[in-house]
Amino acid sequence: MLAAYASRFVPDAPLDGLEVAERPDPVARENWSVVEVRAATLNHHDLWSLKGVGLRADQLPMILGTDAAGIAPDGTEVVVHGVIGADGHGVGPREGRSLLSEKYDGTLAQYVAVPTANLVPKPASLTFAEAACLPTAYLTAYRMLFSVAGLRPGQSVLVQGAGGGLATAAIVLGAAAGLTVTATSRDGAKRARALRLGARHAVEPGARLHARVDAVIESVGQATWAHSMRSVKPGGTIAVCGATSGDAPAAELTRLFFQEITVRGVTMGTRDELRDLLAFLDRTGVRPVIDSEHRLADVRGALARMEAGAQTGKIIVVP
Repeated sequence: MLAAYASRFVPDAPLDGLEVAERPDPVARENWSVVEVRAATLNHHDLWSLKGVGLRADQLPMILGTDAAGIAPDGTEVVVHGVIGADGHGVGPREGRSLLSEKYDGTLAQYVAVPTANLVPKPASLTFAEAACLPTAYLTAYRMLFSVAGLRPGQSVLVQGAGGGLATAAIVLGAAAGLTVTATSRDGAKRARALRLGARHAVEPGARLHARVDAVIESVGQATWAHSMRSVKPGGTIAVCGATSGDAPAAELTRLFFQEITVRGVTMGTRDELRDLLAFLDRTGVRPVIDSEHRLADVRGALARMEAGAQTGKIIVVP
């Protein structure tokens, strides 16, 4: 089968370690299913893998990709939950948590093998491309907004770094749930896009907000951390799922404890949350924002687009 995989680590030029070539088809085994991938999406996790973050040299070659939608062996249309070893559905009782493409080959291929319990039915109302957007970025955003921050209609949220898949997901889901969303971006076009997607306000990073927010969706890290700390209400929550600009500087512990701010880390979500997310989109008609669609053979250009930060929404890869 055709697959995109990390063949070596090149931290300063990650795409130099990418190969797109034939790999052996995955083999079905007990409690695992082989899914025919109809659509997958890119995530920054793929670039980190190419840099060697979370992988060892002796694990290479490793097929990239953490999310997909496709066809199960019985012909049903499914969405792949990319978390392995959590939620009581791992490959063994001692299985630690990982994501597809960390210990087991990922989804940027024509076929992927996953625990059968990781397959969630795809609503007929969603296309394969739309469904493939959900298991990483949209599921993480859903968990951050509603499970971790516990936001309810009428409350407010700051989404740092509008434009990327996670931030776009948070804007779309938050607006659909009746939240007052403020988004930040250095790019005027991306700020305008955030407003069209449902954000009430869109400002430059570091700008003073109209009012402090109940929660912050933080995936940028170093460049926005101080702004996030200043922007959240006393007793509010900062949900953190990444650090694309690097690790945060000083933690500002005095502000943290004095204003009783909660900081919670988030990595994707549970199968039940994925089912809830799918039901939310199915019933409301809300759809993920798609930036562009690329063939698997052309995935290098798609990854370069993401590396440059040129996308708004999810980048689709079709085997």
